[in-house]
Amino acid sequence: MSPWRMTRWERGDLPPGSDTDGGPDAPGSSGEPERRHEALVSVRLGPSAPGSHLVEYLRHEPCAVDAWWIAADIDAVVRLSADSRTVLHRAVADLRRRAGVEVAAANYILRALDLTTQAEPRTGKDAPAWAVSAA
Repeated sequence: MSPWRMTRWERGDLPPGSDTDGGPDAPGSSGEPERRHEALVSVRLGPSAPGSHLVEYLRHEPCAVDAWWIAADIDAVVRLSADSRTVLHRAVADLRRRAGVEVAAANYILRALDLTTQAEPRTGKDAPAWAVSAA
């Protein structure tokens, strides 16, 4: 998504109505960890780029957190993390330029899903009206 179509909070600004007085609940204080911007980047090795070159590049890239070899249409998935979106975008661009790989897709992580609360099992009685049996 282009930067001029993003809302302010998607660009990293505080969401509307949030407290900006810098009190004890402010980001960066001892109560809450600083927000990091992260991306999962799917890459394909170039025709002349060996896998060892990608691994060596990622070992020296400060934004590289994790990486996995993938048995699919892509060769690897790299998790990048940075303090700002600008640094994160630069890390993705450097991955294209310096590691000799083709970036298939860069998926920027907005926030984690809360998987701690258990969902109630649905029964036929409380299903939405539009959900009808296919039988």
